Amino acid sequence: MLGSIGTSQTLLADRGYDSDGPHRSLAARGAGTCIRLMPTRKRRPAFDPILYQQRNRIERFFNKLKHFRAVSARYDKRDDNFIPSVQLAALRIWLRTYEAVT
Repeated sequence: MLGSIGTSQTLLADRGYDSDGPHRSLAARGAGTCIRLMPTRKRRPAFDPILYQQRNRIERFFNKLKHFRAVSARYDKRDDNFIPSVQLAALRIWLRTYEAVT
């Protein structure tokens, strides 16, 4: 996964990837990192909290998608059938977000 990140791209990851190895290897290739830092870390690389917050929003959206049984169990094995079910679940999540509350 880390090998596919190229020049001028950014790795968005959680604390599990916070070590010097990924930071060094991606910097050598010209890519950046946005990894939440461990609290005990001595050398603190650059961190963008706004970019990390957007990553968190996407992660929460995928968690909501997994609540739809047809998507999480992947009943439709073919992509041309599975993608519309994901789109339908995403539409239902979006409509639930903008539902009128009165």
